[in-house]
Amino acid sequence: APRTAGVLSHGTLTVDAGRRETRLGDEAIHLAPKEFDLLWTLLEHHGMVLTRDQLLERVWGYTFAGDTRTVDVHVRQVRRKLGEACPIVTVWGVGYKVADAPAS
Repeated sequence: APRTAGVLSHGTLTVDAGRRETRLGDEAIHLAPKEFDLLWTLLEHHGMVLTRDQLLERVWGYTFAGDTRTVDVHVRQVRRKLGEACPIVTVWGVGYKVADAPAS
């Protein structure tokens, strides 16, 4: 994902870390803080599969195998808010990753 001054983009999705804003085209999408961090972390590791444990560690700061359902619940929320534009794909039995951006 192209990165400029703390901004990651994926298709029409833009995530701005400085402003903590998520936009789909011109529309602002309100994500809760952990939803934002989860999306940012996955976009930042674009193409890499992150396990639920790695996500718990990076987003929630748990260094142990905690309740990984927390990750699933937050991924579901992000998907619900972003709809078709959500770049997060499930890698069964492993974790999550960001799919390739649609060719514009």
